[in-house]
Amino acid sequence: MKTIANVALLVCLLALPTLTCAQTDAFGAPDTVYAEVAKVDNGTWTITVSCFNDEPLVGISVPIKMAAGMNKIVADSAVYTGGRVVEANFNTARYRADTAIQCVTLGMLANIGPTDNQLAPGKGRLATIYVSSIEDKPIESLTIDTTTTDRNTLMMIAHDSQVASVAVDSNTTPHKKFEMRLITPVWRVTTVE
Repeated sequence: MKTIANVALLVCLLALPTLTCAQTDAFGAPDTVYAEVAKVDNGTWTITVSCFNDEPLVGISVPIKMAAGMNKIVADSAVYTGGRVVEANFNTARYRADTAIQCVTLGMLANIGPTDNQLAPGKGRLATIYVSSIEDKPIESLTIDTTTTDRNTLMMIAHDSQVASVAVDSNTTPHKKFEMRLITPVWRVTTVE
């Protein structure tokens, strides 16, 4: 009986980090960011970033760290053409070409200025990142994960209309209202062989 209790305790302790880092979404089904890693040739790979959202969004941040063993790599471009966020007011990819920690942060702001642009609910590709070998060595494998870069974390920002059903009063600060719209999506990585 004591062994069963110890095993149950161990299972709970192992699950704790997963539960504390779980995504949060107060607006419906869990939103998800998908990253598909694929080899183009010996010196080039792609990371295709897609997402599912069931509420309108006004912002997305996707910071990614990359590793290719001892091979020095760099994310040298991101293509938004043909993706879901091509109509956003501001799309960016910031690169950190650092051989110790190789990162790229994709960002999308749907609305800058007096417009009401938003990313409609749906599923599909946001952008494709191209990763190249800095040296004249082939990239045998590319591993990626989400990270934090310059205070950017994996997040989505729901449209302001989504908090209309939540009690917002004159004491609700802009920061609190922003926090109410913040979504931490599920992160899924697949590799195409």
